[in-house]
Amino acid sequence: MNNNNNNKKHHWSQTKEAGTLAGMRFVYFLYRMFGRWIFTLIMYPVALYFVLSRPAQRKASLKYLRAHYRSCPTAWSRKPNYWHVLLHFHRFAEVILDKILGWMDEIKESDFALTSQEAVNNLLNDARGQLIIGSHFGNLEFCRGFMHRYNHHNKVINILLYDKHAGNFVKMMQSQNDASRMNVFQVDEFDVTTIMMLKEKVDAGEWVFIAGDRIPLSGIDRTVNVNFLGATAPLPIGPYMLAKALACPVKLMFAYRSAKVNQKVLFDVSVLCDKLEISRKSREQDLTGYAQQFADKLEEHCLESPYQFFNFYDFWQPGTDYSQLTGHKQEGVS
Repeated sequence: MNNNNNNKKHHWSQTKEAGTLAGMRFVYFLYRMFGRWIFTLIMYPVALYFVLSRPAQRKASLKYLRAHYRSCPTAWSRKPNYWHVLLHFHRFAEVILDKILGWMDEIKESDFALTSQEAVNNLLNDARGQLIIGSHFGNLEFCRGFMHRYNHHNKVINILLYDKHAGNFVKMMQSQNDASRMNVFQVDEFDVTTIMMLKEKVDAGEWVFIAGDRIPLSGIDRTVNVNFLGATAPLPIGPYMLAKALACPVKLMFAYRSAKVNQKVLFDVSVLCDKLEISRKSREQDLTGYAQQFADKLEEHCLESPYQFFNFYDFWQPGTDYSQLTGHKQEGVS
């Protein structure tokens, strides 16, 4: 496993929430009054403000976009610069709105485009409990909201997350739909008792959602290194250790607006394994293999829609020189 004590200084959970509760409610009011186009227009100066006032997130965005450029240069007309960072921040603002709409009646089944109807049917028709691994790519709220309203099999969904650094957004979500906080468990409270409780839920046929793309609160020690967009990145082992404990099928799930389907929500679910196996002799190799499968799927979607990846911190940390991906020793525009 990785070991780096400097990681905690730059942990994603220390990032302060952007925006006030009053501001979120105001822009949502504008959406309700004037529609999406006004919201989209107003979010450009808002995104510019955050680009200028958040240097760490700005730098992380540029690093990611240039990593994408190095992996898929044909997708770009030129090397990404701060204009592209602005577009990245703006897309995040759009997703914040979609996160709220994901729990409201505006989002209809017809708004979704499925990559595989068969895979969705198989998931919904499977009576067994499931572990669903998602990410901060696209909008996982679409997955939760879609499944909450449209799974006619009455599947119970449990969410493992950490959102204590996003209190205003949580309050906004609760004000729109109390169900958005149903069966939500904070990952900093994750212990043996929680695992036993989740095991009971899975054995009863319930689902558990967890993100697979962020370093755990405990730090870099409980991660493995994978290849992502041409560089080494640490990913948590937690989802796979949990999958072994739960002894249930494991799926990967993504949902995001895509130009590929005329800005409908592209909904993708795929099988990671029917039952995750980890041997004592090859524990780290097995964990790395599962994490790499997740990273490959995440990369596949990132290459398709680069502005939908919303980890605004140094995803390749620790120990990755910025110049490895950008070609510059210091932040700059080219």
